[in-house]
Amino acid sequence: MQLILLQKVTNLGNLGDKVNVKPGYGRNYLVPQGKAVPATAANLAEFETRRADYEAKALSLLDGAEGRKAKLEGVEVTITANAATEGKLYGSVTPRDIAEALTKAGYEVGKSEVIMGEGPIRRTGEYDVLLHLHADVETTVKVIVVGEAA
Repeated sequence: MQLILLQKVTNLGNLGDKVNVKPGYGRNYLVPQGKAVPATAANLAEFETRRADYEAKALSLLDGAEGRKAKLEGVEVTITANAATEGKLYGSVTPRDIAEALTKAGYEVGKSEVIMGEGPIRRTGEYDVLLHLHADVETTVKVIVVGEAA
């Protein structure tokens, strides 16, 4: 399936690139999310006439992500979880928990922006968690997991 990208997509391409993707990825993710349109002659002409609008929108998204990154530099968040005495959690700390804790602390972060490459946190301690704010903007925050005092 051939598509025209309307914004930068990580590991795929930049704004305006014509890319070949599997039909399911294009039909179920890229097109409904507004990240791409089918590469027809009409869509190609429409894209070229509106290229400046798309570039301005992409620049504003990048600037917004850079601003959020500046706010999140050096941020620590503490999450209290039910844990055994040796530090093993009875549950786990997931991206949703981290996003909610950051939002409570006054930083607007969605759960899809929290990247935990090694899976959920299952022990108490300090962890560096990656936040993927934009295709070009990433930052880390420190997450401290403490056991609940019983």
